[in-house]
Amino acid sequence: MIALGLEGSANKLGIGLIQHDMTTSPPTVTILANVRHTYHPPPGEGFLPKDTALHHRSHILELIRNALADAKITPKEIDVICFTKGPGMGGPLTSVATVARTLALMWKKELVGVNHCVGHIEMGRQITGAENPVVLYVSGGNTQVIAYAEKRYRIFGEALDIAVGNCLDRFARVLNLPNDPAPGYNIEQLAKKGTKLVDLPYTVKGMDVSFSGVLSYIETNAPALLASGEYTEADLCFSLQETVFAMLVETTERAMAHIGSKEVLIVGGVGCNMRLQQMMDQMASQRGGKVFATDERFCIDNGIMIAQAGILAYQTGYTTPLEKTWCTQRFRTDEVFVAWRE
Repeated sequence: MIALGLEGSANKLGIGLIQHDMTTSPPTVTILANVRHTYHPPPGEGFLPKDTALHHRSHILELIRNALADAKITPKEIDVICFTKGPGMGGPLTSVATVARTLALMWKKELVGVNHCVGHIEMGRQITGAENPVVLYVSGGNTQVIAYAEKRYRIFGEALDIAVGNCLDRFARVLNLPNDPAPGYNIEQLAKKGTKLVDLPYTVKGMDVSFSGVLSYIETNAPALLASGEYTEADLCFSLQETVFAMLVETTERAMAHIGSKEVLIVGGVGCNMRLQQMMDQMASQRGGKVFATDERFCIDNGIMIAQAGILAYQTGYTTPLEKTWCTQRFRTDEVFVAWRE
């Protein structure tokens, strides 16, 4: 069984092809293709929905051709077409969904609309082998602490305002850092050179976190701190990372204690950050646990994660009728019925 996955909820356009060999138990999973193209706005600017949608429309057909070539298969061999239904940015989502519908009609294939967050989780579970972890999902648009229970991925805690990735990205604009390969990545590299910790607001409310206060504080005070000569740009990046990541580690540890888990799975684009992985590993080790994380091929938005979540749903008999293939910018993780898990 082969699934084609199309992801375009933000500035990454990803196409993936995955194969499940149903003759083995559990099925043998093979990644046939995983290609991606990223829209990079100029330094100091974020990506607008209309520009991102134009990027996706301009590159998606070429990426699909490349994925088929990498996989060495033809459209006839594809069983199901999976696309991101949400959450995400409206323009980019609908651009990719339109292509998914068109291909389904042309090639006479079934469609499966996939929750972006569940795609991250299922790809992370597949790649790392984590069995029943507390999931920390951290990206430019989402920050959630999640655990599986009774056929759903339950949200234990989340960001009350902006996502952690958005917080880092927006501070990168203050420093006019490049958007290539990613503003958060450039923050991470600069933070490695930082040595002085600025005391920043730390906001944890039960299981939830808030990043707008720390961002406003550092945005407002950065010019004066830098002008004083006491702190460098590297120090500010270091301080911001240490503060926001400590908030995430605290809430994740509380979720581990609540459900009695010894595993943490970090997914989403910010999950590539090595400092976050290091801090989480220190916490988990003290609890006798283990951290699972993936590299940039799978933690950054990609088409293969949509194909993986979609094919799992498809194997349970789930499909999305053409008239229900609309997208929603607010599609919560716990809305999905996870029929494929025990």
